[in-house]
Amino acid sequence: MKLTLFACTGGTLVLPARESLLLSREDGGNLVIYPPRQVWERSALNAEELSAWGFLIAACGGAMIATLPQLEGGCVNYWEAGIWALNDAADPKGPKTAPAHRNVHQHLIGRSRFSASPDSVWGESPRFPAYAEKADWARNHNRLTPDECTAIVRHAEHALRTRYGFAENAIRAWANCPRCAYPNLAAQGIACGACA
Repeated sequence: MKLTLFACTGGTLVLPARESLLLSREDGGNLVIYPPRQVWERSALNAEELSAWGFLIAACGGAMIATLPQLEGGCVNYWEAGIWALNDAADPKGPKTAPAHRNVHQHLIGRSRFSASPDSVWGESPRFPAYAEKADWARNHNRLTPDECTAIVRHAEHALRTRYGFAENAIRAWANCPRCAYPNLAAQGIACGACA
């Protein structure tokens, strides 16, 4: 199950479901950012939405670089996605058009200089699986840990407030889940949706 870690007027920061991971945490990690509303194409966002989404993407990418030891001297690849929803095998089965079925989102793919994965070799473009192979691909990938996600959320929230000028009411309150310890949007002391 994917976990929503953080939300603001720029959109939501999500830890992908384990079966959807594109890269293991040891090799750099994988997070996803959805825009403030579901659209099939970034040009469908208005100027304010697009700007706020861009700030959230930059703040979270910067937070990954600043807080994850595996990204020391590394970087983040920003990859706009949503194309797998158009695969004939994706629900609903059969041919699809992008305006009717695509839900644009941005993957943040950590790029570690020390990655052991042949699919994320330092200095090379990352490789991703075909749609039919994505579950097998993700089987051996590990999610970012609760501590790693908390550090990213704290750093990103600080950047949004201090660098990008987000007002207090532009950022939703979050707390760590008392069961799994991942950041979530539930009230303090309330279990997240994955644990409840």
